[in-house]
Amino acid sequence: MTPGPGAAGAPTTASLPSTGPGGPLAGIRVLDVSTVYAAPIAAMLLGDFGADVIKVEHPQGDPARTHGWNREGHGLWWKVISRNKRTVTLDLGTPEGADLLRRLAGRSDVLVENFRPGVMERWGLGPDELLAVNPRLVVLRVTGFGQTGPYASRRAFGTLMEAMSGFAHQTGQEDGPPTLPPFGLADGVAGIAGALAVALALYHRDAGRGPGQVIDLSLLEPLLGILGPGPTVYDQLGVIAGRHGNRSPINAPRNTYLTRDGHWVAVSASATSIAERVLRLVGRPDIAEQPWFASAGERSRRAELLDAAVGRWIAARDAEEVLAAFEAAGAAIAPIYDVEQLVKDPHVRARESITTVPDPDLGPLKMQNLMFRLGATPGAIRFPGRGLGDHTEEVYAELLDLDAADVAKLREAGVV
Repeated sequence: MTPGPGAAGAPTTASLPSTGPGGPLAGIRVLDVSTVYAAPIAAMLLGDFGADVIKVEHPQGDPARTHGWNREGHGLWWKVISRNKRTVTLDLGTPEGADLLRRLAGRSDVLVENFRPGVMERWGLGPDELLAVNPRLVVLRVTGFGQTGPYASRRAFGTLMEAMSGFAHQTGQEDGPPTLPPFGLADGVAGIAGALAVALALYHRDAGRGPGQVIDLSLLEPLLGILGPGPTVYDQLGVIAGRHGNRSPINAPRNTYLTRDGHWVAVSASATSIAERVLRLVGRPDIAEQPWFASAGERSRRAELLDAAVGRWIAARDAEEVLAAFEAAGAAIAPIYDVEQLVKDPHVRARESITTVPDPDLGPLKMQNLMFRLGATPGAIRFPGRGLGDHTEEVYAELLDLDAADVAKLREAGVV
């Protein structure tokens, strides 16, 4: 991908700490004018792989700064979700603020926003206006229901998409209520999808196949897209999937089991060969020799029988013995961790799945590492989420040729 369209070419990043080789998006500039979770996650992922992400916040700050746990007044989720982002303030609802954003867009490759449909247009910052300033711009628009359709103008959060998509209907115990996840699942899935969509649009642009473009991303459709063939099954068979607890409707044994010393483990046996190993290990080769056992569907219909055999064997042994026996047998098992156990796991440590990043406010700070590893251009977490407007003077001088006095006047007027 080629550097941004500004006259100065690639962004100046001398003031940014860096570790290791640059990511594949080095030279790409992203304006993150979104708030809270889904769209900021997309921008975070772009920053993880080298993009210069500029977080544009209202002078009052993104509400995500105060969401969840904090230490000494510093939001810990903010430190993660806004990593690798330079922070500036700007009131887009003022004519001066809108003008400054248009100028920033003229020097950028990507703009990420998640206002309700029509808000950006009301400010004179709709895609038509932005693409008129910079035809090479990729505009990612993230909303609950998308830019079109009868629900487009409704207020929406990820929880509503977890409900509507069918996820909650399929989650929980069979005789219990629909269950929502304890974290922003729909936001996270949409954030990953948004980063992919931006990368595809940049590839299309930089391969010479066209200019920039607008991406319409809802929170509903990415989550719906990973929930399996439910619509197809309903269309072809009239079957509506329900709740199965920790069991699977398509294979068995698959469940969570409690060991003698009070630890939970998860077993999965999607492949018949693995299922055979599990049943032989727990002393029930007679079950594995039944004609129906070769069919995953038939095994799922006999889940109670299989769970009883596996659960009884596991309940009679301590977790260490259970895990070692399964590994020796070539069967699939994993301990069910809390976060303390996760960060201490030797595999997680060896792969640095959780890394430590220096933070000017809190010192060494642990957080999830990058989601995947690119051999030649791996990307990096250069710094955690920064304070409100920490880079306002730096960015506006770099991209808009505004000096400290200019920024001071804008601040006094409430524009930044």
